[in-house]
Amino acid sequence: MAVTGFRQRVVALTVLIATGVVAVLVVVSHVLLSRVTDADAQDLARTRAEAVAANVTAKGGRVVLTENGSEALDEVAWVYADGRLIDGNVPATVVDRVEELAGSGQSRTASAGDYLLYARRVPLDGHHVMVIVRVDLTPYETSEQRSLTLSLILGGLTILLAGGVAHLVVHRALRVVHEMAARADDWGHHEPGRRFGLGVPRDEFGELGQTLDRLLERVDNALADERRLTDEIAHELRTPLTVLRGEAQLAQLSGEPVPPKAVLSEVDRLDTAITTILRAARARTDGEARCCLRGAARQAIADRAVEVAIPAMAEAAVPPDVAVSLLSPLLDNGLRHARSRVWITARFQGEAIVVDVLDDGPGFDPADVDRVFEAGVTGGDGYGLGLPVVRRIAASAGVEVRAIADGRGHVEVTLPAARPAT
Repeated sequence: MAVTGFRQRVVALTVLIATGVVAVLVVVSHVLLSRVTDADAQDLARTRAEAVAANVTAKGGRVVLTENGSEALDEVAWVYADGRLIDGNVPATVVDRVEELAGSGQSRTASAGDYLLYARRVPLDGHHVMVIVRVDLTPYETSEQRSLTLSLILGGLTILLAGGVAHLVVHRALRVVHEMAARADDWGHHEPGRRFGLGVPRDEFGELGQTLDRLLERVDNALADERRLTDEIAHELRTPLTVLRGEAQLAQLSGEPVPPKAVLSEVDRLDTAITTILRAARARTDGEARCCLRGAARQAIADRAVEVAIPAMAEAAVPPDVAVSLLSPLLDNGLRHARSRVWITARFQGEAIVVDVLDDGPGFDPADVDRVFEAGVTGGDGYGLGLPVVRRIAASAGVEVRAIADGRGHVEVTLPAARPAT
């Protein structure tokens, strides 16, 4: 339905534009033709008037025509001398208009029904002479009407042709798009590794193929990331469960109770993993949220040996649980790889606060700094579940997290600084 609606809109727009163009062309051509026919009629009237005026002369004190043998000319040309008709037969339908022009004494044109009247003053000493001629406009009007009718017919055919061509072109174009979308959708479900591979785009369809290839690549990478992350989650959750089961079986065999400290430690570890995963899935940025970074860091540290050097006034525009969820896996990673020391600092940088989580361990390999937050990427003893989850929380909260290869464990977290309270 959406494709059909789009096709109809394109065809309708094409027809509308074609109609507007045809209408303008018809009007302009009709106006130009009308001016041409008017000019032709006036030229014919002047030519007739000049031909008659050339035969007017004065003899014996009277105005006469030297040649007057055409009865046809008498019906379209009349000569008035000193206020009276001396040549021609004026039809009753135009006699009043003709006499008015004859008495005006000026050379000018006038209309009378379907006729054009032209009055020409003939300079003759001692006499007031006017030559009036008539031109039938019917042939000109008929020509204009035929031309207008033909223009409208051709314009209508042009509009229909434009609509038909637009419908055909859009139909074929959308068919290609529909086929590409269907193939991409099928590949995304069954063969995510397939690509169109159209090379350098040469037209819009090439660009569409390239876009769909990038989309399929992202889908394929997302599926691979999810599979790897699922494996990491399963491993992270299975470890404390295995310890709990082992403690319970050992207690069952020995007849002694399970040590509460061991159970609570593994339950806390399991709860922390689950909480971190849930926060990663639910993290969102709240424009009004704010938290004290020092307090969030101490909450993430709990009772672990980590040094804190964060200014008391450092407040970030993120919810406290998001800050804790970001810092806790980073501290876990630092404690796992540190030789003897882990510390956390913060500094202001423009409208942001940069938190540095550092340890004196071997640090990150420069070749891996862009990949350490990907699920399944490991280094040394493994980066574990924490770093991929950190990336997910950061992406959801609009926070930038990056690893720095400077010879020590160093992860930089850039959070938006909270605005001063008003």
